[in-house]
Amino acid sequence: MKLARRLRAEAMRVGERRVLVLAGAPSTTRQSARDALDAASIPADETTLVGPVDCLDCEHLEAVHAGDLLGRTRTAVVLDCHDACRPNALGTAVGAVDGGGLLVLLTPPLDDWPTKRDGFDERLAVPPATVADVAGNFRTRLVELLRTHPGIAVVDADSGAVERAGLTDPAPRLPRGRPTVPDEPTFPRAVYETCLTDDQVATVQSFESLSTPGHALVVEADRGRGKSSAAGLAAGALAGAGADVLVTAPQYRSAREVFARASSALSTLGWLQTQDDPENPQRLQTADGQVRYADPTGAAERAADVDVVIVDEAAALPVRVLERFLDAPSVAFTTTVHGYEGAGRGFSVRFRDRLAESDHEITERTMTTPIRYGPGDPVESWAFRALMLDARPAVDPLVVEATPETAAYERCSPERLLADEHLLREVFGLLVLAHYRTEPDDLARLLDAPNVSVRALTYDGHVVSVALLAREGDLPADLRAEMYGGGRVRGNMIPDVLTTQLRDEDAGVPVGQRVLRIATHPAVQSCGLGSALLAEIAAEYDDRLDWLGVGYGATPELVDFWADNEFRTVHLSTTRNDRSGEYSAIMLRPCSATGRDLADRHAAWFRDRIGSVLSDPLDDLAPDVARAALAATEGTPDLDLSPFEWRLVAGIPGGASVFDTDPEPVRTLALRHLVDPADGATVTPEQERLLVRKALQGQPWDAVADEFGFVSTAECMRALGRAVERLVRLYGVREAREELDRHS
Repeated sequence: MKLARRLRAEAMRVGERRVLVLAGAPSTTRQSARDALDAASIPADETTLVGPVDCLDCEHLEAVHAGDLLGRTRTAVVLDCHDACRPNALGTAVGAVDGGGLLVLLTPPLDDWPTKRDGFDERLAVPPATVADVAGNFRTRLVELLRTHPGIAVVDADSGAVERAGLTDPAPRLPRGRPTVPDEPTFPRAVYETCLTDDQVATVQSFESLSTPGHALVVEADRGRGKSSAAGLAAGALAGAGADVLVTAPQYRSAREVFARASSALSTLGWLQTQDDPENPQRLQTADGQVRYADPTGAAERAADVDVVIVDEAAALPVRVLERFLDAPSVAFTTTVHGYEGAGRGFSVRFRDRLAESDHEITERTMTTPIRYGPGDPVESWAFRALMLDARPAVDPLVVEATPETAAYERCSPERLLADEHLLREVFGLLVLAHYRTEPDDLARLLDAPNVSVRALTYDGHVVSVALLAREGDLPADLRAEMYGGGRVRGNMIPDVLTTQLRDEDAGVPVGQRVLRIATHPAVQSCGLGSALLAEIAAEYDDRLDWLGVGYGATPELVDFWADNEFRTVHLSTTRNDRSGEYSAIMLRPCSATGRDLADRHAAWFRDRIGSVLSDPLDDLAPDVARAALAATEGTPDLDLSPFEWRLVAGIPGGASVFDTDPEPVRTLALRHLVDPADGATVTPEQERLLVRKALQGQPWDAVADEFGFVSTAECMRALGRAVERLVRLYGVREAREELDRHS
């Protein structure tokens, strides 16, 4: 209790945060937490308990709902880790603690914690592995950092012994001065007078550019710098001036602070007329403008119809979704540089080209001054290191000369990664950079999951390409039967889809490695390193695997990449992924006769069914994705047309017959060409896209004509006729070619 008082007093004195670890039996640590909070004089209404047991008189969240803390500030967060240590929950809990506050961790005895298996470990135990196969490397590393990092107190709650006091005795800090309001600002001075730092003032002022159409703003910051508050103040000012401001984020909770500050600014200025919910507003009305929320999909659809779009936590959204916001007259993207929601540098690298190609004039802001806690806060640096929130690849000059010939293949075991912090940071940093969904849980997964492995290419000791693999298949008969009956088996995505959706009960017998993530350093992309890494993986596992596989949101470029590396399409999902907005492709690369049999039978069924799928659930699939996916499958579709059907298709180019009489034979011809084109085929990409949209997907003539820029539906029909003529010349029987000549 005395230590808790001293920790809180020191934290309040310098505006920093402190961590109090209470280790021991669950009942003892939970009682100790109650005593510590009382001793530290932290009110219950400023405290949140995250854990399985509601043992404190304060707000309580289950660990799976820790995300509800995003965008909120608490004086104390108590994270109960007895039943499960979830890295995502730890990252969210740390981020919610205000300066002068405490993060209280309730843990088993620290010496025993890495060897105990818990609820999170059960999620990592992918069949046929069991929880006993899960390692404890993440918690081994976490315990070491808890025992050595400044600002962290460790107490044995069972005995009351203080292992570490965690006090840093920092020098007194000067009071924060009031920021300077800009001269002649566009936004009202009252908006700037609520800012807490000059950094925040400059950021709010950068939003003024959005008052004029044709502008884009990018704001990047670490947690606690006030970027969401700045966005909210600006949104209120824009709406007060009559703008229709649309705010979006991965979830509303991420944008809650934006609306809180927008509501506060509008109320201060006397401009707020109505709001739909005082506690969690999603629509604020002014006399002539408004601030409203929409989920990313809905916001993308409305972007062109509003004045300003503000995308909060943009790094948590895929680039393909972000691109659609460029249709807005003015748009702002705010993102966390190092955080649970995503990696700002990854957002920057992956989205920068698309943004630069847009018609918007671009302004960039980086916020560095903390608002919620003092600069140099030791808890921030501890969280960054413990969860690898600041992990990044090697700097460009160190790897720019790397080639497939000069790179070395590395098997990065968990033990090696744990022993080599430099290697771990570069591996994880490259994964964070390359993929918008990499998060703290993934750090534990690559260190502890029994089915996950890491392979990399290094150049002069630095990681230039990395792949995260997951072992799947080799499932016992009872699990395969459970999947076939509709049950879900964790962590076996490809066998699950092939078994449940495609009704192949034997698909779980072969063993494979699914590529969860693959990433190449931006400085050496398009140099063949990703393909070289896949070739090395295939060579390593050649005599020990049945297949290599991958599942991902399909784009033409990605499908072509995997096809170039001998992966073949066996399935396209019939619903879009909620996060990526794309249809998913599953592709296989056989490594054995058993794997070849699996791939062959599913490729054959894919060819048989894809025509009807494209005309119904996939009738909005992008034509170039369809072209790439069909070209990446194997085999030759049957061309068994009747004499009537051949005469019909041969008559279309000259106008003797009508496509709409029976589209099926043209569909059959189109599939034959797109899956296995004849040598020297002269069908152009434009004609192939037209065949996909009209023959395969059955879109209305006027919609197809409009999409491809034809001056009329009649011209669109003639263009399709020219494409059909080429197909008949390439694949038609002699009688069909004669019929074609007859009508020429």
